[in-house]
Amino acid sequence: MDLKRSPLALPFPQMPEIAGVTLRVAKARYKDWDRCDLTFVELAQGTAVAGVFTQSACASSEVEIGREQVQSGHARALIVNAGNSNAFTGYRGREAVEQIMEQVSQHIGCKPSEVFVSSTGVIGVPLPKDKAREGVKSALNAEPCNWEAAAQTICTTDTFAKGAKASAMVGGTKVHLAGIIKGSGMIAPDMATMLGYVFTDANVEPVFLQELLSAANTDSFSCITVDGDTSTSDTVLVFATGKAEHETITGWDSPGADAFAAALNDICRQLAHLVIRDGEGASKFITIRVSGAASDVSARRIGLSVANSPLVKTAIAGEDANWGRVVMAVGKAGEPADRDKLSIGFGGIWAARDGLPVEDYDEAPVAEHLKGQEIDIAIDLGIGDGRASVWTCDLTHGYISINADYRS
Repeated sequence: MDLKRSPLALPFPQMPEIAGVTLRVAKARYKDWDRCDLTFVELAQGTAVAGVFTQSACASSEVEIGREQVQSGHARALIVNAGNSNAFTGYRGREAVEQIMEQVSQHIGCKPSEVFVSSTGVIGVPLPKDKAREGVKSALNAEPCNWEAAAQTICTTDTFAKGAKASAMVGGTKVHLAGIIKGSGMIAPDMATMLGYVFTDANVEPVFLQELLSAANTDSFSCITVDGDTSTSDTVLVFATGKAEHETITGWDSPGADAFAAALNDICRQLAHLVIRDGEGASKFITIRVSGAASDVSARRIGLSVANSPLVKTAIAGEDANWGRVVMAVGKAGEPADRDKLSIGFGGIWAARDGLPVEDYDEAPVAEHLKGQEIDIAIDLGIGDGRASVWTCDLTHGYISINADYRS
């Protein structure tokens, strides 16, 4: 499938080296393509890991095993397969994952449980063990590569490689974070979304790292949606190699804990936004800011109801300032709302306030705003202090074309 680069794409950033992280890629040829489709990341001994995974009831074997592995808090390697999700493949799918874990663990000298595996692509096709074995063998012996090569290798329908970076001062030591992510369609997070990986040289106790990731996920990956569909393979993992020379961050009282948490939140939000910028067929990046809701949770649910509405998304694609569709999406969210207190705006201009159209409302500046690539929608419920921001993209014919031809 020949996909045109998203008009919302951002250039790949200059990424920092992360001590204790070595990247390699190889060709397993899971599909009929001539590109690298297997990523191998070797991690230093003592690396801490935290993860969030899809809540799909039809999760892949990679997700099921990953949920078990992350409880130990330790990791030595990551393998990511692109082109085959290995989901809904029964015992054969699990055997393929266990084979990869065993093969990598023997090579680097660690427990199989310290080898994390992710797969992305077509559902319902078992991961071919022979191709996986040869692909892993090639990756284990490949020359190290850069971040952009690794980010490109994990892609499927993505139109550009996605990476982000952040840093923080921890006890007088500067720590670095680097992240890569893939995702373009089947994006409606439920705990996590897509496949995303963050690596840092910070020294963080695993239990606290999990706490930080779960919190960061709530305000980033769990606040984006492309199409309302939650994947069977969604995974976000954070690996902390502990190579930076600072006191271990064990909790909020540790020096630099706040700074590291802020950096993790920042990089997760950057990565989440990149996925929306590559939403299948997307031409506009939409930010929905909800305020005055009964609670923050309620605000997020309302925001996602608007973001997932085909009527709202197609109106934005058509550059139509149809704020009535936003009212509809708020009303169907199942959250507390008062029609006579609701306000709707676009691009900083209120179209409706307190349940009524604004007098002398001039649609011209709003129409001009909708011609741009960055769209802002404001929703004020007027009933409480809850607030949230949600990000999505418009819905164009390109989404239909990509998904109608996905397996061909």
